Amino acid sequence: MSNLNNDASLEQEIKSANQKNKVWRWLFISGTAFLVSWILFPIYLLIVSAFSSAEVVNGWPKAFVPEFDMETIQFFMNYYGVLDALKNSLIAAVFTMVISIGLGTPAGYALARFEFRGKETFRMMILLTRAFPMPLLALPLAVIFINIGLDDTLFGLSLVHAALALPFAVLITSSLFLGIPVELEEAAWVLGCNRWQAFIKVVMPLALPGLTASAVFAFVISWNEVFAAAVLTINNQTLTAFLVQSLSSSPAEVKFAGGLILIMPAILFLFVVRKYLFSMWGIANR
Repeated sequence: MSNLNNDASLEQEIKSANQKNKVWRWLFISGTAFLVSWILFPIYLLIVSAFSSAEVVNGWPKAFVPEFDMETIQFFMNYYGVLDALKNSLIAAVFTMVISIGLGTPAGYALARFEFRGKETFRMMILLTRAFPMPLLALPLAVIFINIGLDDTLFGLSLVHAALALPFAVLITSSLFLGIPVELEEAAWVLGCNRWQAFIKVVMPLALPGLTASAVFAFVISWNEVFAAAVLTINNQTLTAFLVQSLSSSPAEVKFAGGLILIMPAILFLFVVRKYLFSMWGIANR
């Protein structure tokens, strides 16, 4: 009789556990669906508005699935100053990517491979550079750039963007190099390579996925940055600065198309390098 009672209580506990698991699974799926919708729905509305006619953009009520029309995109691309601003954004983002990776990679390697006095302080100082907001730095930077002749230049703007991206580049590359065993470099030294040759032939191929992800991150930071671009440039405005300064005068279709153009590079770049991002975490977690 006691065995029957024990079996019944065990079966009841199993049913109760299964019900709890179903509840938690339902809550997890619901929460995930809500977060995905929260992120994707505004992007969907932006895409719908960008690929609609001007009448649909300015009309009401809105159709959930409007007719596909390139009128808004064509109007945006022909809008005065857009192509120049788009070219400036690309140039500044590429410069930022090159500068941040060119300086961040050796700094990250030094943090990962060498022990020196003040190492942790240096690491903390890298993080503290992100504690100063851009509005606080904009006016001093503008004065300095005017004095040295870098005002209203894409190179000067790229230096500011690189300063924003460099802390992340240093920390990401440092974690990458920490995840690559130093024994691989030592084996290359034994086989006749110097430190530079071992770095190029052994370390770089392993760290390349993470470096690619870090470069893309720097590109996206520069592409989406607006405050420094609006303050430090006048004739060489990037697309973000151009759109912000023309919000009050530009029609709605320009705003929607501009928003789509701004988010598409980040989405496309992240989609292309997603496998490199996964590889980066695989290296860093060895």
